[in-house]
Amino acid sequence: MVLGLSLSAFTMVHVVISLIAIAAGLVVMFGLLGSKSMPGLTAIFLAFTILTSATGFLFPFEKLLPSHVIGIISLLLLAVACVALYGMKLAGAWRPVYVVTAMISLYFNCFVLVIQSFLKVPALAALAPSVPPAPPSGPVFAVVQGIVLVFFVLLTIGAWRRFKPMAFV
Repeated sequence: MVLGLSLSAFTMVHVVISLIAIAAGLVVMFGLLGSKSMPGLTAIFLAFTILTSATGFLFPFEKLLPSHVIGIISLLLLAVACVALYGMKLAGAWRPVYVVTAMISLYFNCFVLVIQSFLKVPALAALAPSVPPAPPSGPVFAVVQGIVLVFFVLLTIGAWRRFKPMAFV
């Protein structure tokens, strides 16, 4: 049991939180490309992305795993993003700092989504078989992760160049 929930119920809550974070983050990312601040949706994205990383540490584990390292890095990046956005109000160099840290955190969520999809969706698992607890591997998995990475690199660069908010309220 985790937080009074069965492991499967807690997993479902964690997945829903992650999907909300990803959906909100993608909308925010495309908003950044159009130089739109979207303060409400941005707050949802940041809060749910923080919750995603934090709840990941509540799953039972015996040793530090790569997922924990991603969670730690993501939480550090999100802390910087929150300082840049809410503390420094995106002034000067804090604007690109916010864009990059927020988008890397979103990328990490999508990176994990791809891994979990290849582990849990039978059709994808057949394309990139693995022996648990190892993550999926193989050319199909590598191509998909590569496409996701290139997508995020290009859109993060675009957001960096185009996001010029008048004021973030």
